[in-house]
Amino acid sequence: MRYNLLGQTGLYVSELCLGTMTFGGKGYWENMGKLQTNEVTELVKTAFDAGINFIDTANVYSFGESESLTGAAIKKLGLPRDQLVIATKATGVMNDLPNGRGHSRYHLMNEIDASLKRLQLEHIDLYQLHGVDPLTPMEEALSTLNDLVRSGKVRSIGICNMSAWQIMKGLSISDKRGWARFESIQAYYTIAGRDIEREILPLAQDQKLGTMIWSPLAGGLLSGKFSPDGSGPVGARRSTFDFPVVNKERAFKCIDVMRGIAESHKISVAQVALAWLLHQKSVTTIIVGAKTVSQLQENIASTKCKLTEQELKLLGEVSQLPSEYPGWMMALQGQYRANVPFKK
Repeated sequence: MRYNLLGQTGLYVSELCLGTMTFGGKGYWENMGKLQTNEVTELVKTAFDAGINFIDTANVYSFGESESLTGAAIKKLGLPRDQLVIATKATGVMNDLPNGRGHSRYHLMNEIDASLKRLQLEHIDLYQLHGVDPLTPMEEALSTLNDLVRSGKVRSIGICNMSAWQIMKGLSISDKRGWARFESIQAYYTIAGRDIEREILPLAQDQKLGTMIWSPLAGGLLSGKFSPDGSGPVGARRSTFDFPVVNKERAFKCIDVMRGIAESHKISVAQVALAWLLHQKSVTTIIVGAKTVSQLQENIASTKCKLTEQELKLLGEVSQLPSEYPGWMMALQGQYRANVPFKK
């Protein structure tokens, strides 16, 4: 297991992060998994024993049950707090009341206390806005997050599922006010869905933000177990919940190439998909969820796969994004400055 710096926190996190969306299973979240105490404890132990020091959860996962199960597993196993980096989030709908969602000071302060109680912790290492709240000004949310950092309840803050301009706006506000800044971006990224390479990854590199990748197998589509006609394993999440959105024509072209590479390395297609992400220098950590210990162990084994330059080239070509403006214009106009140093 390798460890990477998370943004400018000075904090090292494992290249794989244990995702907890499969923990619990209340309501809508039963599509993700229905793991309970014993299964969750076994997964947390397996991850920790493999060197994973980073765990990501959210208040909205099974409406708090995921956090409760995570906290209970950490306590039952007696894992040392100073060897764990715990991340959670708030934004989503927690109840039917008008203030049970969003980025208002009211909601965020209520939810941090609720998350700490469920996780049985005194502080959260990374507290993230889980998405967009079109009604609460960014200044209000950042002011609240800054106060949470100053209070000691939160160590660092991050952001999820936002556009590059929104992230940059938040960084600018924090810089202007001297407030705690976003240190990480959590976003969807796979070999079949490279959209964040257009704006978000360049922003992360320029502003020195950590990147946390969710759904690295596109909801199981990149496991290699699905057919172009949509058929797949019985009980697989993608069979009943077709998410995240992906260009399936491009995805199955990628899978065809990955299948050959997987055979040569004697590993699974899913491990090739994870290995490709691990080879991307802009990736800090990949969030991997699992329903079974064997699934988690397979994901962990992907860290040992070293792809060749030729394999990376093939994967890059088959998954290449179509060119869009202004990208193609910037590349064209930037050619006159490409040769450095200047020679007459």
